[in-house]
Amino acid sequence: MSKIPIQTHFTGRDLLYRSLIFVSVVAVIVYFMPRDGKFNYQFDINKPWKYGQLMATFDFPIYKSEEVVQREQDSLCAHFRPYFQRDHQVKELSLRKFKEDSQGKLKRLFRSMEDVRFIERTLNSLYDRGILSAEALSRLAEDSVKEIRIIDGKVSVQQATEQLSSEKEAYQKLLTADTLHHRPEVLRRMGLNEYIQPNITYDEARTERAREEMLQSYSWANGLVLSGQKIIDRGEIVSKETYDILLSLQKESVKRSGSLMQKRLILLGQVLFVSIFMLCFMLYLDLFRSEYYKQRGSLALLFVLIMFFCVLTNVMVTNRIFTVHMIPYAMLPIIIRVFLDSRTATVAHITTILICSISLRYPHEFILMQIAAGMVSIYSLRELSQRSQIFRSALLILLTYAAVYFAFELITENDLSKLNGGTYLYIGINALLLLFTYPLLFLFEKTFGFTSNVTLVELSNINTPLLRRMSETVPGTFQHSMQMANLAAEAAIRINGNSQLVRTGALYHDIGKMENPAFFTENQSAGINPHKSLSYDQSAQVVISHVTDGLKLAEKHNLPKVIRDFISTHHGKGKTKYFYISWKNEHPGQEPPEGMFSYPGPNPFTKEQAILMMADAVEAASRSLPEYTEESIGNLVEKIIDSQVADGYFKECPITFKDIATVKAVFKEKLRTIYHTRISYPELKK
Repeated sequence: MSKIPIQTHFTGRDLLYRSLIFVSVVAVIVYFMPRDGKFNYQFDINKPWKYGQLMATFDFPIYKSEEVVQREQDSLCAHFRPYFQRDHQVKELSLRKFKEDSQGKLKRLFRSMEDVRFIERTLNSLYDRGILSAEALSRLAEDSVKEIRIIDGKVSVQQATEQLSSEKEAYQKLLTADTLHHRPEVLRRMGLNEYIQPNITYDEARTERAREEMLQSYSWANGLVLSGQKIIDRGEIVSKETYDILLSLQKESVKRSGSLMQKRLILLGQVLFVSIFMLCFMLYLDLFRSEYYKQRGSLALLFVLIMFFCVLTNVMVTNRIFTVHMIPYAMLPIIIRVFLDSRTATVAHITTILICSISLRYPHEFILMQIAAGMVSIYSLRELSQRSQIFRSALLILLTYAAVYFAFELITENDLSKLNGGTYLYIGINALLLLFTYPLLFLFEKTFGFTSNVTLVELSNINTPLLRRMSETVPGTFQHSMQMANLAAEAAIRINGNSQLVRTGALYHDIGKMENPAFFTENQSAGINPHKSLSYDQSAQVVISHVTDGLKLAEKHNLPKVIRDFISTHHGKGKTKYFYISWKNEHPGQEPPEGMFSYPGPNPFTKEQAILMMADAVEAASRSLPEYTEESIGNLVEKIIDSQVADGYFKECPITFKDIATVKAVFKEKLRTIYHTRISYPELKK
């Protein structure tokens, strides 16, 4: 009858069970965490430094900015000279071939030997300057290369690109070299292009090697910070120089984290971090919700939700998928609040948010926003019974996100023109995703064996097939159940029980009476009592069977287990007292066989089941009162509930004497209202 004591000791099997859960959850979460190093400071140029004094813990260079590096490297590349090879054999072969042809097939085209010597001189000059392929020359022009280096044997000489010629350009130069003495149309008939071939070729290997040497010699830094040197202190403005130093420290920190040892240290830190918070959460369950370890569905729901949101966050961060502001973290406390309780929802939500924050670059604003949204979600959805409540909660959570982020931006930016509109868009998407909580509740119900208030509201609709059949088959029992539902629900509200659960349980607790309606007084016609033809033990078995028949009907119509528990516990392990006492009077000094007059039970094991048992006995007995006065109703309520307490029906139930006193007061108040004396209306005198 008192509250369940806190469990402080558990067996080795319990310890092994908890250890396996702990290790599994930590392993899954850590496995998906990013391993890259992070620089855990936020800073902007011309903004105050928000942290304590920052000292250099190792020597590192002050790297140049990307703009400076790009500009300087472009300048170096503009003065870089690629390497080419001169092939003397091409020139020799071409001139030899021309000489042979000038004495053979071309001899008749020459006017004199002066023409031959002119062509030889021009070809020799073109080859000495250099002939390249058209593609190579075009690439040099695209890269704006002014000079190249030509390797001629063991000598490297510089050559201006404007002196180089492609095959086509060399041919044109040959035709127009001396138009006064040598007409181009005459030279063109000689087919001189056959003697022009590229003798300068690109040396890719030598060029790339030279380029790498040039870049390696380039200085990426313009200064050095020594270990122990102060970088910045709290409140100081981040200047351009300090900003470059902080960027350099960030780059060097990430680079150092790439080593195997550093990755192992990061992994160790992640394991410790996740383990600490999961251990705290499991200690909370041990101290305040130890019964969840026996309810496998409750335990599975809690850890599946925590792992899901942690893994989803890590996957999005690792793969840079949008932003975590899109993830509807408030869904977690809503689901846990609907199926379990608000305290567990709060602790689970905070645990999840703190674990997720370690993977983020800016954890501070994330924690502020998510904790505020989680508290609003729990407050706004204390008891879900309508779809509209999800819309209202999503709207409140959206406003909370926006307000907290706006306040944070005002503090950090101090400038309305710099507000990040994209984040507000992601917050809006977050609120839209929250609306999917309603259909997901059905999935969680079926997966983990829960029953939400939405389902209870649907079941309590008297137009459901089972209740409609009940109202037609056993109208007296149906009216009794309706009265009980009102009594029990009001009592549950007063002692902080689940009013919707006890209301629904009251409507279904006597459905087994539909199998034998006439054997129950509230359904009997005047003067007809089938028990007269039965012995006391037979009558008792018929009455007791309404519990087992009710469980069969509930199983057939797929009623949730929490409703079936009301059917089996509303009489507990009590006796059918009328038939038991009658039998004892006929058999003085004898005891009936075990179970002949006893209900199968069990006794109530929840607060709501205890309320239902009290309401059932009180409502049924109140119908037999000869008169309805405050005293008679009060005595009846006290007598019935005190006898139930004395018989030990509530020993396995987390209900206190104070709760029972409150329930008594509610029943007296409600019964006086139901059975109040009506005023007699006067007749009109003629």
